[in-house]
Amino acid sequence: MTTIADNPLLQTEGLPAFDRIEPTHVVEGVQAALAEVTAAFEAIESAAEPTWAGVMEPLEKLEARFAYFWSPVGHLMSVKNSEALREAYEAVQPEVVAFGLRAGQSRPIYEALVAIRDGEGWEALRDAQRRAITLRIQAAERSGVALEGEAKEKFEAIAKELSKLTTDFANHVLDATKAYELIVTDPADAEGWPESLRQIAAQSHRMNVEGSEATADAGPWRVTLDYPCLGPFMEHSRNRSQREALYRASATKASTGDLDNQPLIDRILELRRQKIELLGFANYADFSLDAKMAPGVAAVRTMLNELAEAAKPIADGEMEELRRFANEHGHEGELARWDVAFWAERLRETRFDFTDEQLRPYFPLPRVLDGLFSLCTRLFGVTFELTEGVAPVWQEDVRYYRVLDASGEPIAGFYLDPYARPADKRGGAWMDQCLTRMHRDSGLQLPVVHLVCNGTPPVDGKPSLMSFREVETLFHEFGHGLQGMLTTVDVADVAGINGVEWDAVELASQFMENWCYHKPTLVGMTGHVETGEPLPDDLFEKIVAARTYRTGWMTLRQVEFALTDLRLHHDAPAGVSPMDVHREISASLAPMPLLPEDRFLCSFTHIFAGGYAAGYYSYKWAEVLSADAFAAFEEVGLDNEAEVSELGRTYRDSVLALGGSRHPMEVYRAFRGRDPQIDALLRHTGLVRP
Repeated sequence: MTTIADNPLLQTEGLPAFDRIEPTHVVEGVQAALAEVTAAFEAIESAAEPTWAGVMEPLEKLEARFAYFWSPVGHLMSVKNSEALREAYEAVQPEVVAFGLRAGQSRPIYEALVAIRDGEGWEALRDAQRRAITLRIQAAERSGVALEGEAKEKFEAIAKELSKLTTDFANHVLDATKAYELIVTDPADAEGWPESLRQIAAQSHRMNVEGSEATADAGPWRVTLDYPCLGPFMEHSRNRSQREALYRASATKASTGDLDNQPLIDRILELRRQKIELLGFANYADFSLDAKMAPGVAAVRTMLNELAEAAKPIADGEMEELRRFANEHGHEGELARWDVAFWAERLRETRFDFTDEQLRPYFPLPRVLDGLFSLCTRLFGVTFELTEGVAPVWQEDVRYYRVLDASGEPIAGFYLDPYARPADKRGGAWMDQCLTRMHRDSGLQLPVVHLVCNGTPPVDGKPSLMSFREVETLFHEFGHGLQGMLTTVDVADVAGINGVEWDAVELASQFMENWCYHKPTLVGMTGHVETGEPLPDDLFEKIVAARTYRTGWMTLRQVEFALTDLRLHHDAPAGVSPMDVHREISASLAPMPLLPEDRFLCSFTHIFAGGYAAGYYSYKWAEVLSADAFAAFEEVGLDNEAEVSELGRTYRDSVLALGGSRHPMEVYRAFRGRDPQIDALLRHTGLVRP
C-alpha cells in the first residue's frame, strides 16, 4: 500500500511537501487519492440528509482532501513546469475532470441542498452557510445537474475536452515563449539599454548557451519574449530592425507549427457554445455573467463604452503627439507598432525627466516588502514574520511568511515566489489559494496563499532591483493575498476569495495599487541599494505626474481586449474568424492598426486558458470599485493617521474579512455605505466625461 512516506501527495495535514513532490508521484498519488475521495463521496451521496451537518460538513472535508493532492500539482505546473510533469498531469487530468463532473452533477447532493434552502431551518443558518449553499446549487445547475442521458454524456465529454484544450493552450504559450531568442552580439546594438536589461540578457545567455561567458558590459546578450526582458528591450533598443523582429515574434506567438493555438481557439469557442446550449443559455457571455456581480452584458458594454468614449480623443491626441515627437527627434516616416514603446519612453523621459533605471536602485525588493508590510500594519493591524525552514518550498528563491494579528498570534501564511524563471514558470503574476480557512477535525485550518510574480531576478550578487511597474504588480497581488489571508469566514466555500464573483475579485488587488502613489507610503519603502537614501522628492513628483501618461492608449487597450472577449462569447457573427473579430474592434478603437499577421488571441491565456472567458471586463469593472474605495480614504485625508486607521479596519472587516460570504454589492456597501461610482476612476486615470 502506498503511504505518505512513499508519496507526498497523500498527506492530508500541514503545508504541502513541495520540496518532495516529483512528477513520478503524480499518477500513483492522484489515482490512489481519487479512489479514496470517490468512495467518500459515494458515502455522502447515499446518506445525504438535508441539513448542514448531513451534507455540507462532509463535503467540506472531502474537498479539503481533494485539494491536498490536486492543488499542489496544478501549482507546480505553473511554477516548476517540465515535460515529465506535463505527461503525468495529462495522464490523470481526465480522471480528475470526471470526478469533478460527477460531484458537480450529483442529483442526491443537489436535491439535499435544495431541500435545505427550501426548508424551515434556512433562516437559522449563518449568512456564510446560506451563501455557500446558494452558490453550490447555482454551480450544480451550471455543471449540468439537470441533464440526463445523451445530453449528460455530451456535456461531460465537452468538459473533458475543454480541460485538455485549455491546458494545451497554456503550454503552447509557455513553449513558444521559451523557444524564441534573439542573440545580440554587437555592443553597438546594446547602446542605450538599461543596466538591468544588460544583466538579465547576459545571464540568460550564460544559462542557455553552452560555454557562454557573457557579461553585462560586453555581451553576448540573449533577448527573449519573457516580459522582464521584452518590455525593457522594446522601450530602449535603438536597433529598429531588432525591435521589429521581437515585436513580430511577440504578436504572432503560439500561432504557427506544432504550437499553433488558432485551431484550439476555434474548438474552445465551439465547445463553449455547445456547452451553454445544453444548459439553456443563449450564449456564453450570458452564462458567464449569470455568476458575476455585473447585472448583464448590457451593463458591461455601457461601462466599457463610457470608458472608450472618454479615452478615445485622449488616445488619439497622445498618438499624434508621439508622432510629432518622434519625427522631431530623428525618426523618419510613419511610426510602426514596434516604434511606439521606444518613442513613448523617450517622450516620457523628456517630459518627466526620469527613467526606470533611475528608479530601480531605490526599489530593492527587501525594502519594498518592508514598506508593503508597514502599510498593512497601519491599515489592517497585522504584522508579518519571515520563517526559515518552516515551509517546504519548490525553488530556493521562494520564501514563506506568517501573518500575525495584533496579539502576535498567527492567523495566516503566504509563499512569495518573486522572480521570473522563463524555463519552467509561466509568465504574469497571480495569487492562488494553498490552504483555505476552515474547521477540520484537528482544529481551525489557517489560510495560506501563493503570491507569484515574474519580477527582475537578482543578478551578480545584487538584490532584485524592481521597476516601478513591478512594485505596483507586487502590491496588486498582495491585495489578492490579503483577501485570502484576512478572511474571518470559516465556511470553506466562501472563505477568502472563494465564492467572490469574478468581476469583484480584483477590487482588493487594485485597491492596493493606489498606495504606490501616496508619498509617505512610497518614499517610506525606498532605499538606494548603494547609499540607502530614500527616493528624492522630485522623483516622487515625477512618478505621480507620469501616472496618467498615455492613459488614453492604455485604457483603450484594455477596453479593446474586453470588448473582443465579450463579442467572441456573445454575438460574434457566424463564419467570422476570431482574429477578424479582434481586428474589427481594434480598428474602431486603437490609435494604430494591428499588423496584418497579428495573432494576439493565440497568447490571450486569460480567456482561453484562465478564468476570464466573457469576463475580461472584470479588470475595469473592479477598477471602478477599487478607485471608489480608495476615494473613501482620500475623503478622510490620507495623512490623517487616526481616520485612515479606522477606515482601514472597516475595509478589513468588510472587503477583506467577508470574502464570498455575502454578495459583493452587499460587501461593498458595508464598507462604502453606498453603491460604487465611476467618477474616482476617471479622475485617477486623467479621463473626464465627454
